[in-house]
Amino acid sequence: MPVIRVGLLGLGEVAQSIHLPVLSDQRDRWEISGVYDVSPSLMALCRSRYPTAVAFVSAEALITSPNIDAVFVLSSDDTHSRFVRAAVEAEKHILLEKPACLTLREIDELLALTKDYAKTIFVGYMRRYAPAYLAAQAELPPLRDITHVRIFDLISEGRHFLQKSQAIFYPTDVDPALLSRGAREREELIREVVGADAPADLVRAYRGLTALSSHHISAMRGLLGEPQRVVSAHRTNGGANTSIVFDYGHFAANYDAVVDEIGLFDAMIEVRSNTKRVRIIYDTPYIRSLPTRLEVTERSDGGPATRVAGPLYVDAFSNELTIFHGHILNGTKPLTDLLDSRRDLALMADIIEAMKKVN
Repeated sequence: MPVIRVGLLGLGEVAQSIHLPVLSDQRDRWEISGVYDVSPSLMALCRSRYPTAVAFVSAEALITSPNIDAVFVLSSDDTHSRFVRAAVEAEKHILLEKPACLTLREIDELLALTKDYAKTIFVGYMRRYAPAYLAAQAELPPLRDITHVRIFDLISEGRHFLQKSQAIFYPTDVDPALLSRGAREREELIREVVGADAPADLVRAYRGLTALSSHHISAMRGLLGEPQRVVSAHRTNGGANTSIVFDYGHFAANYDAVVDEIGLFDAMIEVRSNTKRVRIIYDTPYIRSLPTRLEVTERSDGGPATRVAGPLYVDAFSNELTIFHGHILNGTKPLTDLLDSRRDLALMADIIEAMKKVN
């Protein structure tokens, strides 16, 4: 099996807790060949843990290196478009963490650039590669029979889970000017969508949509197709919490996202007909190999009968990278590509417009 040489841009929580360990586990598929981060101490730490990795002096040097086959863009959202453009010009395979971009303008520019691109661009919506999600697709009632969909996200910041389970390194040597510039550029991109004079809670709501809610918006579309419209959208808790109703014609999909500081995680997708309920249940992704579950409940003469698949311990991130590797080898097209991600961003823009009508 060909081994793909990987260069990682960005070595934060997700890279340390997920991507680097999974790449190391799948050593028959991947070699960690290069790393770059704006923190020199973080690069030094990763270099000590993964001796095959070269610490590059810049993102551009890593991207253009002939010793890198695939670039993993794990950096701040505001850098995604710039790094993908550079990786395309260098003719690399790309794994791009969600959100692909922050604005439709950015992703439209990338789509124009990659119209005939021969390499693989894979957007990392790992919930769509979880075993329970994949198994659910065969269990769903026919679309015409669906009567209701309920989607829920309860999350606390990753540190609540990581501090109790892993030794994540949080550097203190990042140039403050770089942090300020990144924050400013991110704010400017977000305000392209929400408006220059939008209140702070609407800005936060959009950040939540792109960061947390993008997972389930993408998963919803993967299961059900495209909604006809956003019926309503509301934000509370300073924009941290959102409630959205999507119109699928003969049924509605209700989505709720809740963020708090308790340190809990609860995520699920539930699809109902008059005779069947299919429920996908997720645990926190910050701790590897926590199981997903699939519950299927159907009407029977003796009352409701539930079948449970799981706990399924195949890690969604591991499955995702296995599928990415297969696309590279076979030249096939991922389900979660740039065009698919554009549909998510278009829906998020519609959600923001619906929120503006409420408050």
